[in-house]
Amino acid sequence: MRTRRARPLTAALLGALLAAAPLAAQDQAPPAPPAAAAAQTDAAETINQIMQDNEAMLTGRGFTYDPAGRRDPFRSLVDAINTIGKGPRPRGIAGMLISEVDLVGIVKKGRSHIAFFNGSDNKGYFLRVGDALYDGKIIGIDRDSGSVVFRQDINDPRSIKPYRDVTKRLTTAEEDSL
Repeated sequence: MRTRRARPLTAALLGALLAAAPLAAQDQAPPAPPAAAAAQTDAAETINQIMQDNEAMLTGRGFTYDPAGRRDPFRSLVDAINTIGKGPRPRGIAGMLISEVDLVGIVKKGRSHIAFFNGSDNKGYFLRVGDALYDGKIIGIDRDSGSVVFRQDINDPRSIKPYRDVTKRLTTAEEDSL
């Protein structure tokens, strides 16, 4: 609330100060008495202080939050739970989310299938059942339907299961052109 009131007030004071300066120069009035000059200086300093406070508030420097052992109310509960214990993302496919990889192809090798993915780093990766990404692992590859099923880890306190199954499908040339 303070920012909405302070901006118009600041703009009005600044406008009045700037409007008064050219008029004083045009009239060539005699120099103001020392008390009036001190009042103008105080007004200019007040305006500068208000503008600095507004800038500090808008950039986030003016306010701090001391949790004192409590949870930050402005942070998501789900994000905090997902990042606990995982640490920074590793390099390569192990550090990519399921949503960040694209299924390019499925190859049959012997009795098993291998899925070819394009990662967010524009590199290709061959993955088998059981290979892990940052937020899940592959639980099934079906060449006939052209799909790969992931088991994505979810640490949502409202969810009954701690995971969900995500399916990625191959797209045909006709689907790509649409």
